[in-house]
Amino acid sequence: MANIRPRERAAIIQSLRAGVTPRAGLEYIQVGRVNEVKALIEDIDNIIQGGSAFRMVIGDFGAGKSFFLQLIRYIALEKGLVVINADLSPDRRIFASSGQARSLYKELTRNLATRAHPEGNAMVPLVEKFITEQRRIADETGRDVEQVIKEKLSSLSELVDGYDFAQVIAKYWQAYNEGNEELKGCVIRYLRGEYTTKADARKDLGVRAIVEDSNVYDHIKLLSRFITQAGYKGLLVNLDEMVNLYKLPSQRARTSNYEQLLRILNDCLQGSAQNIGFMFGGTPEFLMDQRKGLYSYEALHSRLAENTFAKVANVVDYRSPILMLQNLSPEEIFVLLCNIRNVFASGKSENYLLPDEALKAFLVHCSKNIGDAYFRTPRNTIKAFVDLLSVIEQNPDLSWQALIGSIKIESETDTSLVTIVKGQTLSSDENSSSQDDEDDDDLTSFTL
Repeated sequence: MANIRPRERAAIIQSLRAGVTPRAGLEYIQVGRVNEVKALIEDIDNIIQGGSAFRMVIGDFGAGKSFFLQLIRYIALEKGLVVINADLSPDRRIFASSGQARSLYKELTRNLATRAHPEGNAMVPLVEKFITEQRRIADETGRDVEQVIKEKLSSLSELVDGYDFAQVIAKYWQAYNEGNEELKGCVIRYLRGEYTTKADARKDLGVRAIVEDSNVYDHIKLLSRFITQAGYKGLLVNLDEMVNLYKLPSQRARTSNYEQLLRILNDCLQGSAQNIGFMFGGTPEFLMDQRKGLYSYEALHSRLAENTFAKVANVVDYRSPILMLQNLSPEEIFVLLCNIRNVFASGKSENYLLPDEALKAFLVHCSKNIGDAYFRTPRNTIKAFVDLLSVIEQNPDLSWQALIGSIKIESETDTSLVTIVKGQTLSSDENSSSQDDEDDDDLTSFTL
């Protein structure tokens, strides 16, 4: 195996110890899920060819959804796509009326990444690549650069707010030509959705439309069209922690977000969207709960329903909009631990901190402690193993046999889906019923 650079080694170990997905070095630890990866690579190829994709990646809490999304992100970057990603949270939603949707757009554009800038913050290089390409075309044809830019962006006018978007890009060329750094900053601020009032945008850039809660999806489609005109092959949108929509206490807010998801789904499945793909990471409760999940919204339920023929045949339909992550096998977990051990050794087998028998003993210990959860939801297993390796690395005289027997490992649960009411713990179904009674719909308490 190839040697692992110190920077990548440190980043991987720190991420795994914290229980989060590494942003780099995924190829050193990836195991299993071959069919799921192949299915998503087909989606990426479809995006490159001018199509669209919509996938719900569903798995238990701690089962590896975020890792899988990051892996597909890495593959998309390698294939020439631009990727934007964000985690949903109480203040970041797909649809809102108090700035939460615009906050999501700002986070997405802040994380905009290309192959040359995989860490994000690639909005400036994206715009400058577009400008440079149009300058090259203008030089070859002997035409005015501004005219070439306007012709290139003319197709944007058919999209919502497309005319203003094109005007803003033209302003960047003006600022580039004049050396006006302040105007450049205003353009980037606009593209990142950082203008809060139309008056400020009109004063700085002469446009009337800005990114607002009501048009976030429209601006994502504008960004996708611009990305392809800049020479990239498409846009992939990764949204994780979709369970935050399921947790919204207001039925009205949940329904509004589900309606926006339905709009995106329809655009992708009907071919209205081009060179764009959406990947959403969520838990089974977020999808299947008939009271608060996606299946509570009938239009989504009918479109996302499981393939009955695949269910009868006991096989997996990898082309369904819903991609249920299959459990890693115990053998794959063993290979994963081997890969983590290899990362600690910087890719050099002579530096392994533990023998194979220690890995087997560790998995046996996990199995006795938490049963088959150690491979169904392996995050806590991995965190514990990384902690073990860290202790052995710093104290090589310690016996791994004694350490493994004293490790306490708990099964992975999402405590935010459990509510304590009068000293009793409610399950997710009971919790849903309890919270539905507390939905902040003004009409539920209206009396004459």
